[in-house]
Amino acid sequence: MGLGEVSCTPRWSGEDQVTAAHFINRYFAPLLVGEMLREVADIDRLTTKYTFPVAGNAFTKAGVEMALWDLLGKLVGKPVYELLGGEVREFVPTKWSVSGVEPAKAAEIARWAAGRGFTAMKVKVGIDPDGDLARVCAVRDVVGDQVKLGVDANGGWPTADIAVATIRRICEAAKIAFVEQPVPAGDHEEMAAVRRRVDVPVIADESLYTLSDARALVRAKACDVFSIYIGKAGGIGPAKAIADFALSDGIACTIGSNLELGIGSAAMLHLACAHRGITPDLYPCDIIGPLFYEDDILQFPLSAGTGHVVPTDRPGLGVDVDEAKIEKYRVRN
Repeated sequence: MGLGEVSCTPRWSGEDQVTAAHFINRYFAPLLVGEMLREVADIDRLTTKYTFPVAGNAFTKAGVEMALWDLLGKLVGKPVYELLGGEVREFVPTKWSVSGVEPAKAAEIARWAAGRGFTAMKVKVGIDPDGDLARVCAVRDVVGDQVKLGVDANGGWPTADIAVATIRRICEAAKIAFVEQPVPAGDHEEMAAVRRRVDVPVIADESLYTLSDARALVRAKACDVFSIYIGKAGGIGPAKAIADFALSDGIACTIGSNLELGIGSAAMLHLACAHRGITPDLYPCDIIGPLFYEDDILQFPLSAGTGHVVPTDRPGLGVDVDEAKIEKYRVRN
C-alpha cells in the first residue's frame, strides 16, 4: 500500500477533505487501478493519466502522486530519496514559524522554539507595519544574534512602497536574513520592485505553485529564493522539476509547509535530502507541520522538533500509519 497525504485548504487551493475524497474515488482511482508500477518513469506516466480529467486540485493530485512514490519505493526496496537520485545530505535544517501574535506572545513562542534547538526562525508579519516591527524586535530580543531570523508577510503588505519601508525599519532594528512573499501574489513586477530596493533576499511563496510560475518569477527578477511545496506543485515530481529549474538558474530553494502531518512531511524530507537545488543550510526548511498537532497518525512520528529532520533508510517514504489512530480520528458523515 502506498501512502499519500492531501494537506489542502479552501484558502490555498479551493480544496478540502470532501473534494479530495470525491475526486480520488470518482476520477483518479478508476484511472489507476490495474496499472503497472515498476520504475520512476511509470509515476510520470500515471500522473499524466489523472492530471487532465480534473483541472486544478493540486494538493489532491499531490497526495495521489506521493502515494505512487511510496508504493514504488516499497516495491523495489528503496527509500524515495534513492528513487530521486540519491541522498545529497544526511539531515535537513529547519526553521520555526512564529505566528503573527502580539509581541509578548511572539517572544514566548520564540523562547520555546530556541529551547527545542531551533537556530533559525521566521516571524509572521504583513499585518500592520508598527505591529510587525514590534513583533520582530520582541523575538530578536529573546533569541539574540545567533539565531537566523527572517520574516514572512504572506503577501500582507499591499504595495511595494509599504513593504520596502517596513522591511527597512525591521532590518535596521532587528537584523533579518530574508523576507518571504512581501506583497500579494500575482504581480511579479511589484515583488521585483521590492527586491530592487531592499538589501535582504526575497523568497517567493504564494507566487509559486508551478514550474511556469517559477519561470515567470525569474523573467521578472522578482525573487532570490523559491519556497517549494509538494502540495502546491502537485506532487514530488513537479516539485523536483521546480528545484531542477532553480538549480540550473542559480536560484536558491527552501521547502515550504502547509502544516502537513507525518506522511506529507516525510515526502518533503525525502525531496530535500535528495536535491542539491534545495539549500536548507542557507534557507532552512519548514518541515515542522507535525509539531502543530497534538497527535499524528503515524506509528512512529517524525522527530521534527530539534531544528533538523533526519530521514530513515526504510523503503518508500519510510513511515507507517497507526490503524488505531486512523479509526480514532476518522470523520464520519
